[in-house]
Amino acid sequence: MSKMMKDTAILLVITLVSGLLLGLVYQITKEPIAIQKEKAKQKACQEVFQEASSFEEVQVNQPDATAWADAGFAQETIDEVMAAKDAAGETIGYVITVTTKEGYGGDIRFTVGIANDGTVNGISILDITETAGLGMRAEEVLAPQFANKNVEQFQYVKTGAAADHQIDAISGATITTNAVTNGVNAGIYYFRTEMMLGGSGNE
Repeated sequence: MSKMMKDTAILLVITLVSGLLLGLVYQITKEPIAIQKEKAKQKACQEVFQEASSFEEVQVNQPDATAWADAGFAQETIDEVMAAKDAAGETIGYVITVTTKEGYGGDIRFTVGIANDGTVNGISILDITETAGLGMRAEEVLAPQFANKNVEQFQYVKTGAAADHQIDAISGATITTNAVTNGVNAGIYYFRTEMMLGGSGNE
């Protein structure tokens, strides 16, 4: 009985020490991790808004669920919005982080940079798990096609893009193409309804 109590006490001490060490490590690494995350966020924003000097997070006002679904974005969510600032601190556009659940291999998450006049500066893929050699080529094939376009909505085609609003689909990966295109359209729709048209997120 005494040995059992002794073993229990030893186990308790080990557990307490381990917990304290884990807590200490967390406190030590928390700030550096937060700094690195912020740097990564700023870098992702810079990729789609190169002319901006800084970025500031603004409140995400989730759109009305019914209107959002009616617009065709039931599988898309707006995760984060950053205001792009020039050297004088003026807002020159926004970086909108979108997640779409329409990917072939799972969720696809990316940023969309949109200037105040509605021009899409570009997109940058953050998370994607599509098929290698097909959907995984989204950053290479799809992303450049959205850059510097000012349209109300994009549409993918399989016969080669002939207009600004058309996106040439990745051969053999139309599901991925559709997911990314819908996600970008969701970002544009959010910008036009919540930012450009005087939504509460507008500065």
